[in-house]
Amino acid sequence: MEQSRSISEAAEVPERLAGRRLDAVAAQLFPDYSRARLQAWIQAGRLRVNGAVAARPRVAVAAGDQIDLDPEPLHDQAEGQRAQAIALDVLYEDADLAIINKPAGLTVHPGAGVADGTLQNALLYRYPESVDLPRAGIVHRLDKHTSGVMVVARSLRAHTHLVRMMQAREIRRGYEAIVWGRLVSGGTVDAPIGRDPRSRTRMAVNESGRTAVTHYRIQQRFAWHTLLAVQLETGRTHQIRVHMRHIHHPIVGDDAYGGRRGHGKGIPQILRDHLEGFPRQALHARRLQFAHPVHGEAVDIAAPVPADFRALVEALTQHAPDRGA
Repeated sequence: MEQSRSISEAAEVPERLAGRRLDAVAAQLFPDYSRARLQAWIQAGRLRVNGAVAARPRVAVAAGDQIDLDPEPLHDQAEGQRAQAIALDVLYEDADLAIINKPAGLTVHPGAGVADGTLQNALLYRYPESVDLPRAGIVHRLDKHTSGVMVVARSLRAHTHLVRMMQAREIRRGYEAIVWGRLVSGGTVDAPIGRDPRSRTRMAVNESGRTAVTHYRIQQRFAWHTLLAVQLETGRTHQIRVHMRHIHHPIVGDDAYGGRRGHGKGIPQILRDHLEGFPRQALHARRLQFAHPVHGEAVDIAAPVPADFRALVEALTQHAPDRGA
């Protein structure tokens, strides 16, 4: 595959940034790149001050200094990942980003035991320029068996800003979930999440974990279940699944976090068959809302609820209507 070529960029240090360390100034002057990436480029000799290579991020700069940057193509970060013609449901796209409706069953990126056939492989095929982006532009993920909306970057400037926006909690992510139990009100789960010490593949509420906040409200109640609208304030691995288990209302179909439990005394067999046959966790990423990372206009995209999820809601409505108080 042909190696991408970078385009040099230049800027002059303004008076307001005089005396500050080079990496901090570079982050201000070249906002399309993260500070960590700029630090690596400085150490690699890809940044010059007044024509001389600057090899130390901590060196101070003066007003009027000329800074030249030779960005390193990120092609090698995606090397070894094959572009594959996997169909994508694209809800929106422009030169800087795309919003994808990921189906349940599609893994987001290659990892342990998964070499290809992922969303990343599909992005490399549909957007060949994504070969020069970290993970082909993926800035967040959904679990393999969670359906719904994802934003991916198509340009380096969008990737940098989307990552920052995720970290700053500036991207609103709304989900729908069907959980076991009949909740009486909405609420918030504020409980840190870390690796489950009893299982390497699971997460758990853990006091030594990272801050995690999930808001939920009731959309529809059934006799033994509740349809929730869920809003993420943070984005930890398996966050909604872990938090729903923590409040003793696991997501239907979630094998890892207790959602296959056969509880529910009196559930009619026809409904029990629907529940036992549901092939995944009943979790759908419904909506993304954020300011466009390049031009700042509002982006508000919703992914339609998939057929399997709708069918389960219909079965619950028909065979387990709300019993009231």
